[in-house]
Amino acid sequence: MNRTRMLVGIALAILVGLLASNYVYRQLKQAAAIKPIKVDQVVVAAVTLPLGARLEARQLRLIPWPAGNTPAGSFNRLQDCVGRALITQVVENEPILSEKLAALASGAGLPAAIPEGMRAVSVRVDDVVSVAGFTMPGTMVDVLVTGDLGTGNGGGGNSITRNILEDVRVLAAGQQIQQDKDGKPQTVAVVTLLVDPEQANKLTMASTNGKIQLSLRNTIDSKEVKPAPVYRSILFGGDVPPPVAVKAKGTGSGHASVYAVEIIRGDKRESQTLPVQ
Repeated sequence: MNRTRMLVGIALAILVGLLASNYVYRQLKQAAAIKPIKVDQVVVAAVTLPLGARLEARQLRLIPWPAGNTPAGSFNRLQDCVGRALITQVVENEPILSEKLAALASGAGLPAAIPEGMRAVSVRVDDVVSVAGFTMPGTMVDVLVTGDLGTGNGGGGNSITRNILEDVRVLAAGQQIQQDKDGKPQTVAVVTLLVDPEQANKLTMASTNGKIQLSLRNTIDSKEVKPAPVYRSILFGGDVPPPVAVKAKGTGSGHASVYAVEIIRGDKRESQTLPVQ
């Protein structure tokens, strides 16, 4: 009886072994039948590289990437990237894309980081103007100017503070074009802003004839606000700012024939034009 049970147990063990080996064989056969994934080569950064860096072959490498899913604007040859400058920082293993590279003739450093049609304008700052040194490369700022409107005949005018530029990128703080990795403030005497040609004119006029102040903003807050200007006479208890003479349309003389007057009552604002008496 025991002998019979032993034989049955051995038979069952052999049967289970055969079934298991057959299952493993089928799985291995299916795995072998799977076609290998086709890959392309993509150029990536071998090390973290700063804005303005001119790419060298030793700073790049090729990695496999699934064919048909390579990033738009990527490269598959090192020589297509060598010698070109970065217009943004890239980290290790990040694909090098055409939109991150300056034109071939753009050189390296700060000039390479200036997009076509834009300008870099530097303004003198102190700790107050530069928001305690937190206007670092890559941050976004508004530019405010305070100046004297003037009332003619050399008299002391009415001061005004106006927001002349909004959401302007800081390209450099002093000679640094990369932000401190720990976000520490930098004490600098000059800040360079990225502006278009019209903004460059406004900024130069403001810094030459008035006192500018930078207003730091969140980099993801790009909304244009257009705040109303603030007059000294209103801020310190006056009712209406003094009239500002403007040249009438169609007059050839340099004398004003009308006054443009802006009247502020609480939160309401209106403009009126009055003839010169």
